[in-house]
Amino acid sequence: MRFSFSTSAFTGYPVIEAVDKIAQAGYEGVELLADIPHLYAHTLREPDIRKIKAALTRTGLKVSNINANTVRGYYTSGDGEPLFEPCLADPDHYIRGWRVEYTKKCIDLARVLGSESVSVTSGPIQPEATPEESIEFLRDSLRSIVRYAEEKRVRVGLEYEPGLLIESSSELVCLINEIGSRYLGANLDILKSYILGEEPEATLDLLDGRIFHVHLEDLKGSRRRFHLMPGAENLDFGRILRLFQARSYNGFITVELYGGLHRPEEAARRSLEFLRGLKLLKGGVLKNASP
Repeated sequence: MRFSFSTSAFTGYPVIEAVDKIAQAGYEGVELLADIPHLYAHTLREPDIRKIKAALTRTGLKVSNINANTVRGYYTSGDGEPLFEPCLADPDHYIRGWRVEYTKKCIDLARVLGSESVSVTSGPIQPEATPEESIEFLRDSLRSIVRYAEEKRVRVGLEYEPGLLIESSSELVCLINEIGSRYLGANLDILKSYILGEEPEATLDLLDGRIFHVHLEDLKGSRRRFHLMPGAENLDFGRILRLFQARSYNGFITVELYGGLHRPEEAARRSLEFLRGLKLLKGGVLKNASP
């Protein structure tokens, strides 16, 4: 079982510094944010990529995922609201095409940096389109992206979330089956699944063989407070990790926290200490916690 940490928690730092701090915290991998202020594909240049590759070589970190869920850089203000727009299901052909091409650039980036996967979302249903039309727009976008991903041998993990066009594991499985490519699967966010009330065993069984990458975080109190450090009391992470272990999941599990943390390096370190202290099945990669 391999743990990584997302640079999304380090948006107050340059990406190279974020990589260094994540390595210092003891992680094996790093998820790179493909958006401002880190790796916005439309402003990324070859010297920037060389510096990132050098940092990865120096630290020994593997890239667990290229996170292309958001494109705040598209907006002049950089605010990027609504969060997941422009999206792959937008009824405007130009806007939808822009997001498709951006995702392809992220696939190129994944190929160069050695990441096996890129994550995206469906985005929300747009007011100008019906749900049925939105699904068809999304299918067309994904078919184009997946053809490109197959050529580059990079997998695309779609992350579902409450309120988006694809908001549950069952909807995602239907979409995966419709597209019919082994390069399309799930970027499974455990917290979002929990908020939906999905049973972990059933979700992992439903997505069996199609989970390319995992996001891990916790919440405490209100379900609207997303992305807190693992161990904030709501989720049974020991049980969740044992489920992945029992199914021989060998991909990365990435702690994904929002930016704006006062001390993200401490959050990274404490999260890994917590996860390493969990009791796993006998013979697991991580040491069992003391009884």
